[in-house]
Amino acid sequence: MYKAEEQGCPAKELAGKVAIVTGAAQGIGRAIATLFAEKGALVVVNDIAETKALETAAAIQHGGGKATAATADVTDSRFVSELVFSTLAQFSRIDVLINNAGVLRSTRLPNISEQEWDLVLDANLKSTFLCSQAVLPHFADRRAGVIVNMASTAGKSVSTLGGVHYTAAKAGVLGLTRAFAKEAAKYNVRVNAVCPGLVNTEMVQCNIQPQQLTSIVSGFPISRLCEPQEVAQLVLFLVSDNSQYITGAAFDINGGDLMI
Repeated sequence: MYKAEEQGCPAKELAGKVAIVTGAAQGIGRAIATLFAEKGALVVVNDIAETKALETAAAIQHGGGKATAATADVTDSRFVSELVFSTLAQFSRIDVLINNAGVLRSTRLPNISEQEWDLVLDANLKSTFLCSQAVLPHFADRRAGVIVNMASTAGKSVSTLGGVHYTAAKAGVLGLTRAFAKEAAKYNVRVNAVCPGLVNTEMVQCNIQPQQLTSIVSGFPISRLCEPQEVAQLVLFLVSDNSQYITGAAFDINGGDLMI
């Protein structure tokens, strides 16, 4: 069994920490999970896609990191409770929660079904609420814990690719982050959000034609896509001891696209 108190290399910022990363089978979530493992954390790779979650965990292990896959639908409170319970049963602690799970749909307002609306809001917003709520008692008991929620520039403006449901969900994540940070501060728990612009992930590539994407990105002040590893570095800062006085904040990483 992994012992969370193992110190490892002093240079590793997350040595001995246990981190749950939702939606970690690919894209930004996989980059975060991989970086955290490199920095000494044991990472619980959560995703609804079991095969991809296992592949991500195996890749981390192959690279010398500590990881375990945990298939769970984080839009369902029963599975969220099981995810938190099983993590605590195995590793005795949780130090970090990254609420990264989400989906993108580009359907325009007149054509959005109630079912699709619920899918997008549940995957992006409800999952963030459920997972945060589930870890809070443990964080409160330990008087320690960090949560980072994956929002988007869509939450501050309007989504470039997604429909109104995606924009609404990400705006909700920002509101949840602020309110939860205010409530959780008395337990010494910090809650922040990250707002990426267009990131070079499977989710983005599946929702736009390459020529359209090139045209959009060429108009950004930094005229390229963000890479998942760049988002992961920002998230690492927010869970590290270097950000102990930061809570309730939302950090942009978008190449300046909100300036245009």
